[in-house]
Amino acid sequence: MIANTDAASLQGFVHQNIEEKSSVFTDEHKGYIELSIKYEHQSVKHSVGGYVSGMAHINAIESSWALLKRGYKGTYHKMSVRHFSRYVTEFARLHNVRDLDTLTQMSVLARGLDGRRSRYTDLIADHG
Repeated sequence: MIANTDAASLQGFVHQNIEEKSSVFTDEHKGYIELSIKYEHQSVKHSVGGYVSGMAHINAIESSWALLKRGYKGTYHKMSVRHFSRYVTEFARLHNVRDLDTLTQMSVLARGLDGRRSRYTDLIADHG
C-alpha cells in the first residue's frame, strides 16, 4: 500500500519494486509520466475509451482488483486497513492458483501453512 497517489509516491513504488528498463504499463495518471526515463513505459487512455495500446493494457490488474472487490462484498464485508495487505496477499494467492485443480490448490495452501501460526492476540494487538 502507498500513502497517496502523487507522482513521488507512485514513481517511488515503481523504482523500489521494478528493475530499470523493464516494461511498465499503466493507466494515464499523470503521476506515471516520468517513468519513461528509466522504463519502457506505455499507458492506456481510459478517458477516451482506450483499453489496449499495442502490447500495453492493464486488464490483469483490473481483474485482480475486481476479484478483491468481490471478496470484500461477498465474503468479508469489511477489511481493516491494518490487515489490508493480508487480504491482498490472499487474493493474489487465489489468482495465482486459479488454473490448478482443487486438490492441487489445497496442497499448495497446506505447504504454505507449514511452520506458521497466526494467534488471535497477535492479530488484534496494538503494534503501533
